[in-house]
Amino acid sequence: MQHLAVYDLDKTITHRATYAAWLLFWARQQAPWRLLLVPMSAVAGLLYVLKLINRARLKTINHALLMGRADVATVAAEAAAFATHQVATNVRAGALAQIAADRAEGRRIVIATASYRFYAGAIGAALGIDDVIGTRAVIAGGALLPQIDGENCYAAAKRAMVEDWLAAHALTGAPMRFYSDHPSDAPMFELADEPVAANPNRALRALAQARDWAVVDWE
Repeated sequence: MQHLAVYDLDKTITHRATYAAWLLFWARQQAPWRLLLVPMSAVAGLLYVLKLINRARLKTINHALLMGRADVATVAAEAAAFATHQVATNVRAGALAQIAADRAEGRRIVIATASYRFYAGAIGAALGIDDVIGTRAVIAGGALLPQIDGENCYAAAKRAMVEDWLAAHALTGAPMRFYSDHPSDAPMFELADEPVAANPNRALRALAQARDWAVVDWE
């Protein structure tokens, strides 16, 4: 059976998170007036911190404010431009080296991320990675909408979406190496045969030490 190397995206492959960067990139390129709504996005962030809304709701609010309803073809073109910039400025050299090493071992490379699939897929393509599992946005009538299609690909939902992908590709039970920077990915670490805490925050570093998981810090 084919071996897998599954990577989180934000702060694992990249130095910085990509979601806010994408929203600001889109607004600057397509609707600069939406930048006036950034303070409203900050209010939504405060509601999340206060646990009055969840991550999925926060994501849909920010999408509505800074993207709104968008033409699918335009989104694809802008995502490709965004991906080119991200790969040039925001990708860890250590992550690139590890992806190359995993490829050399014959592993199939997969990205599994809470970021939206419509731009994370473009980043994956720019890195030569075709298999990208991420949060899906509703598409209707040729337009990409602020609503999430299914689940936000985060924590236990990410594991469920990865397991669905494995089943769809006849890879259930395939040996898996998994890399992430964040303890919210504990369900994925538990699914993997080789969990690797990559660039871990303090909480994940402690968890990795307690569980005897490998730890790497990439530049």
